[in-house]
Amino acid sequence: MATARLDYVAPWWTYWLHNFPHFDFSFKPVDSTFRPEQENYQQSVVVLACVGAVGLCVSLLVLVVFLVCSCCCRKDVDEDTKRPERTCCVTWSAVVTGLIICSAVGVGFYGNSETNDGVYQLTYSIYNANRTLGSINSLSAGSLGNAETGVKQHLERLDEIFAARPDYLQALRFMQLMVNNVIRELTALPDLRKANVDLTAVATQTAFIEYYRWLTYLLLLILDLLICLAVCLGMAKQSRWLLIMIMAFVVLSVILSWASLGASLATAVGTSDFCVSPDKLIVNQTKDFISADVAHYYLFCSPNLPNPFQQSLTICQRSLTTMQIQIQGLLQFSVPTFPTAERDLLGIQRLLNTSEFNLHQLTALLDCRGLHKDYLDALMGVCYDGVEGLLYLALFSLLAASALSAMLCAIFRVWTLLGRRDKEYDDIDEEDPFNPQAQRRRSNIHSFCSYTSSTGSQASIHPPPQAAASVLPAPEYMNQSMLFGGSPRYENVPLIGRGSPPPSYTPGMRTAYLTMTEAQIRHFGRDFQV
Repeated sequence: MATARLDYVAPWWTYWLHNFPHFDFSFKPVDSTFRPEQENYQQSVVVLACVGAVGLCVSLLVLVVFLVCSCCCRKDVDEDTKRPERTCCVTWSAVVTGLIICSAVGVGFYGNSETNDGVYQLTYSIYNANRTLGSINSLSAGSLGNAETGVKQHLERLDEIFAARPDYLQALRFMQLMVNNVIRELTALPDLRKANVDLTAVATQTAFIEYYRWLTYLLLLILDLLICLAVCLGMAKQSRWLLIMIMAFVVLSVILSWASLGASLATAVGTSDFCVSPDKLIVNQTKDFISADVAHYYLFCSPNLPNPFQQSLTICQRSLTTMQIQIQGLLQFSVPTFPTAERDLLGIQRLLNTSEFNLHQLTALLDCRGLHKDYLDALMGVCYDGVEGLLYLALFSLLAASALSAMLCAIFRVWTLLGRRDKEYDDIDEEDPFNPQAQRRRSNIHSFCSYTSSTGSQASIHPPPQAAASVLPAPEYMNQSMLFGGSPRYENVPLIGRGSPPPSYTPGMRTAYLTMTEAQIRHFGRDFQV
């Protein structure tokens, strides 16, 4: 069990998540032991994932109640005094929810990174263990092939060469016995090729799922940040269509946040059930191709546990050493008498050297320390970084879903206030001198009218034809001077007494001015003095 191990202790949050209540679809309690192959345990994980659906339903219910209250329970209040207060309240609500969402996004980025680091450590450890098992299989298969094929073929040819020498034949029979011992002990080693294939499939599938999980959370975090920026832009521009679009994306983000909460919680609880007692599951999953003592040797790697392969490795090593001694003796004594036997004896010696080298490597790889380290690294990655990151992702989902729901209410309130403002602009009484909106409209109209009157006045100061200028009566000119004299902009428009042309000077006006008689000029001068 995990509690008996000195170098691995499950973190406290895994025990906390492991103690979560587990219920099946009929709401009956289920044992929290990690048993993924049993249906009731699978149902308990699905029920935990439905927590996100329950939160989504509650959030939508609150939104519906808020919308109904906003649409049906409006009170008639003094707009001049209450509207600024309501606008300020709605603005601060949006700001606070935006800050909460930004904080939640920061938590989400940290949790996503931690989870990715944990899964990467898991897959790296699995691939490393897979390479170790592959090397073990390759070395054992190579040594077994040398013993079964190469050495036996050379022994058969030597048996024909040494047919006349019984003492040499006895040495060959003894070597054949040693070869059989090597073959028997190598065959007794567990066939780890199935574990090698299973680990490769698990690591590949885990890496594939983790990539898309990481990418999905990254896009969700970016979407929340863009929503915060879009809300600020929509409230600044006071665009109703932009706010409607933002509300649609907020609803989508709320749904995704609650869904991610359910997925993160279910995954964290299931992983914690495994982390509390991982050894039992490993032993049950590997009982088809390795024995229980071998599994315990690699899972615990305690000095008190004997190496289950030590006896087989020792027999193989002694057998190969004995065969080397026999080959040395035959090379020394039989080659002078049977020179044709030298080739087969040297061939057996090369195969024995290769087998001894492979056996030394196999002894090092079969030691528990390498595979046990990979196993501990995988547990540390999953149970520490992985589960911790899932908890942060669950916290992000909860904060983001709650804050986005509040922000949706604030955006809808801003949208309704903008609708009332547009309606009030359409209903403004332009004759009310105390209405600021009416004053603003009158000022706009006055500026436009001033522009048109200035255009008309400039057109009116052009002098008439010469005949009309000579008969212009004084009272009419006085009326025009009084009309233009009321505004500083049009003071002394004709500029007759200054001897300079008016601002809107044209050659036609100069011609009309020069054709006036001195009597007319003195007459106009007296009128201006009066």
